[in-house]
Amino acid sequence: MHAMSPTEVFLLAMLLIFSVPYLFWRFARTDYWAPLVVVQIIGGILLGPGVLGALFPSYYSLVFTPATIGSLNGIAWWAVMLFVWIAGIELDLGEAWRRRGETSVTAGFALVTPLLAGSAAALLMLRYPGWAGPAGARWQVVLGIGMACAVTALPILVLFLEKLDILRAPLGQRTLRYASLDDIAIWGVLALILLDWERVGRQAAFLVGFAVATWAIRRLMAAITETDRWYVSLIWLALCGLSADWAGLHFMVGAFLAGAVLDGKLFDRARMDQFRHFVLIAIMPVFFLSTGLRTQFEVGGGAVFAAAALLLVASVGGKLLGVRIAGRLLKWGKGEAGAIGWLLQTKALIMIIFVNILLDKKIITNDAFTALLLMAIASTMLTIPMVTPRLRALGARMSERADG
Repeated sequence: MHAMSPTEVFLLAMLLIFSVPYLFWRFARTDYWAPLVVVQIIGGILLGPGVLGALFPSYYSLVFTPATIGSLNGIAWWAVMLFVWIAGIELDLGEAWRRRGETSVTAGFALVTPLLAGSAAALLMLRYPGWAGPAGARWQVVLGIGMACAVTALPILVLFLEKLDILRAPLGQRTLRYASLDDIAIWGVLALILLDWERVGRQAAFLVGFAVATWAIRRLMAAITETDRWYVSLIWLALCGLSADWAGLHFMVGAFLAGAVLDGKLFDRARMDQFRHFVLIAIMPVFFLSTGLRTQFEVGGGAVFAAAALLLVASVGGKLLGVRIAGRLLKWGKGEAGAIGWLLQTKALIMIIFVNILLDKKIITNDAFTALLLMAIASTMLTIPMVTPRLRALGARMSERADG
């Protein structure tokens, strides 16, 4: 029998990563319930040790060797850094500031309410062993899980708004403003969770150096051509990721900051959209697979699924309640809070990135990670089916008012 070379094993893994989820998505026509990105995440779980590894351990060990996993992880790290960097660039803080009253009220309730609900769920989970990582203090685990329940996946939200044909509509732009402020809060809370008093000197040095470098990079980017901006910004991305990781804040925090401080108007919007879609199609599936390879059911499949259901109720219920409270305070029209709430509860990518970091830092266990991942998939799959009829009813009411 021919012994496969490391290159052949790696390419076989890549073949599985790109073919299995796509073929299922295309032929099963799951787009309404599960867009391709969701199918890819589920595919990663099925190809991971919790399913394929348990059912067919010999095949799993043949394909996902330590060398192959190491190669896939390297691609996944760069892919997700690019994706988070793009999300940082696309934050429109200027518009959020111009409408800061309404935006801060809505974003505040949309963040704090599911955060509290998720933290309560975490406290309940911690009454049983198997959820807190070896390096996670109780407050870090509770805050991390609570924040994971409060996250809105801004890049996936953009894709859903495009799919629903409301990205440039007033409702879509409002939803993006609310999600943008929450996106900033996510990374701020992550930095707090990762604050390492043994490395506080490094972290202070990083923040000071980053402030100085930001001033320099913004001046440089404004002075060079757009073609050069793409190359320079990738150098800037790698530098920020390296510096943040050296300081103990994780390279993903550096990637987000690298994008957030750049002026998005310096990049052509059409080219940025194309680049985001390229990253999502060409290399992010590797990240989804590497995420699936981390799923475990060591505390028992029933316990993991029960925890996922608890977190789903806390996440979705908390987000809908928070947005409804904001809608009452701001006197929104009938149906607006429901549509916006269901859009803002979208999880997927950013939440998965967030909990990957918690797992990397051993703040949560693989079982907690798996429960959170299942919650993210379920909440994302709910978005389109729940939002579509609400948008239809909202549009009908607006047409009636216009006719009247």
